[in-house]
Amino acid sequence: MNSAVITGTGSYIPSIKKENDKFSDSSFLNSNGTPFGSTNDIIIEKFKSITGIEERRYAKNEYKSSDLGFFAAEKAIKNAKINPEELDYIIVAHNFGDVKNDAIQSDILPSLATRVKYKLGIENPNCVAYDILFGCPGWIEGVIQAQAFIKAGIAKKCLVIGTETLSRVIDKYDRDSMIYSDGAGACIVEAKNESNSGIISHATQTFTKNEAYYLFFGNSFDKNEDPNVRYIKMHGRKIYEFALNNVPQAMKAALDKSGLSINDVKKVFIHQANEKMDEAIIKRFFRLYKKPIPERIMPMSIHKLGNSSVATVPTLLDLVLKGEIENQEVQKGDVIILASVGAGMNINAIVYKY
Repeated sequence: MNSAVITGTGSYIPSIKKENDKFSDSSFLNSNGTPFGSTNDIIIEKFKSITGIEERRYAKNEYKSSDLGFFAAEKAIKNAKINPEELDYIIVAHNFGDVKNDAIQSDILPSLATRVKYKLGIENPNCVAYDILFGCPGWIEGVIQAQAFIKAGIAKKCLVIGTETLSRVIDKYDRDSMIYSDGAGACIVEAKNESNSGIISHATQTFTKNEAYYLFFGNSFDKNEDPNVRYIKMHGRKIYEFALNNVPQAMKAALDKSGLSINDVKKVFIHQANEKMDEAIIKRFFRLYKKPIPERIMPMSIHKLGNSSVATVPTLLDLVLKGEIENQEVQKGDVIILASVGAGMNINAIVYKY
């Protein structure tokens, strides 16, 4: 049976840097509209100590999410050395569509996948393009879907993209706005007659009983702002606790399905949401197997790139594969785990062998 193998990756990192000190003049408010008791210097320092974020990237005004996705897709196609006309599926994960700079509406007509296909100049009508809304785990879920198409025998080549411009949907009065960034990552998933590489197993869960609205669209913390304009909001403490309690278990479920040992895992590529949270997830994951955490097991990009939602995992994977993160590499035969958590609340993980 064919394996689903990642044959090419690409990413687009926007050129506009916004360092933490650029928030020094911000007017951060509590959710009830009252000012913080702390100074911005203290707020920013505490923010950095928790999230690890020093700076983030924003897209140029003229670019939208579909543009960023197209840039990443071009690189992945080139890296895989394929003819884009041979693609059977284009799957684009995002959360907010194309949001123009200084606009208040999201644009998803036509879909972002259709726009990427158009920008790539693909004429083949049998190349099916669609979007997936699955919170931050959207790109990983797109890769899982690509594998399903390949295993079903209805696809040989799929392009999976994660792209986002979160800088367009943040409330400048909310200190959480410092977390978010823009970016895109992509990969080509191909059917290969190989038994020793590709996707080995995966796990996905959606929790909604109490968790559905941990991330949501809400009003600005400044009560003078238009109440009909909404921004990305989150219950940070609840998300943190949820992730710690559930992500390690999902990763374990995927690994146990694979039949491989925890000792076989060389890297864990986890959604770049919060440095302390990611470190705690990894610690709990290895504790489930009563194993110490190996050195350099978890590459990180959040310090310089921030949290670009669906784009964090594919971007991180691309950077490591291309030797652009210091002291991090993936060798032929290495077993890696891709994992994410986000709005839904959704969790997923893939065990993959290079």
